[in-house]
Amino acid sequence: MDIEQTQADLIQHFVKQASAHKGPSLAPIIAEATSHPSLFAFSEILAVPGVVELQGTEHSMYLELLRLFAHGTWTDYKILKLKQLTVLTLAETSKVLLYDQLLHELDFTNVRELEDFLINECIYAGIVRGKLDQLRRCFEVQFAAGRDLRPGQLGSMIRTLANWLATSDDLLLTIQEKIKWA
Repeated sequence: MDIEQTQADLIQHFVKQASAHKGPSLAPIIAEATSHPSLFAFSEILAVPGVVELQGTEHSMYLELLRLFAHGTWTDYKILKLKQLTVLTLAETSKVLLYDQLLHELDFTNVRELEDFLINECIYAGIVRGKLDQLRRCFEVQFAAGRDLRPGQLGSMIRTLANWLATSDDLLLTIQEKIKWA
């Protein structure tokens, strides 16, 4: 099963569980979701009304934990899953991740630890595919699982897709004109 289907199934499972609970009974569900080794998207769980209602209560720490996993990075909170999420965040903006940047962002002290982490905790986990280039000291990303959109990112994504659509339409017209000419 591919990572996208696994993500969809896990999200559906945890949303269903969270939807059936309120207040303190959400704590073990949120803990299980954030510690699940194959779950890397949390916005749908954050949108469950009972989870949102944790805001301002004595159980709001569970809501904050879920927000941290949805939008946080290793620098925000230093645990393994957030290191993985940091790699995904960096891969959103660049397909070539320099070792120096990764060493800094992930708080590794040497390249061996970094490469072991990328191989064992990211590539084998199926969240990224790519090539380690020791000569150029970089990780070339070929695929990265998606992350949750941060508040405010949706507009940028819509503009990017609209530009892509316009470019595709222009290309299609050019091709049609070449076909008519031929």
